[in-house]
Amino acid sequence: MRREYQFFVYILTNYQKTVLYIGMTNNLIRRIIEHKFGFGCAFTCKYKLKYLVYYEPYGYFNQAVAREKELKGWNRNKKLDLIKKNNPLLLDLSEKIFRESGYTNESLKNIAEEIRRSYKNRSLANRSG
Repeated sequence: MRREYQFFVYILTNYQKTVLYIGMTNNLIRRIIEHKFGFGCAFTCKYKLKYLVYYEPYGYFNQAVAREKELKGWNRNKKLDLIKKNNPLLLDLSEKIFRESGYTNESLKNIAEEIRRSYKNRSLANRSG
């Protein structure tokens, strides 16, 4: 039996909207929480990329990877045009996604704590291994 998956290509920016980051994940909520709390990506931490301004869902991994590569090849203006078609003010879409998925601030903090522990455990395992 074939398992159903969902993948997402997403774009983050910083508060000043000066830097764009394109990523791909199979769990958009978890990945956005990781970015917001500073886990998992040195580039997004360095430039404080915490604002989800665009995302697209895909049913297949290869489709999402191909789209991510395509978008990464675009110039900044073309990326902004794409974002502004659905999000003209470049608002942070993560709060809406969290709310629609039933997450509260408290549950998001709990998830962030779980993620922090998993990163800490991975780090300890890598040191001892």
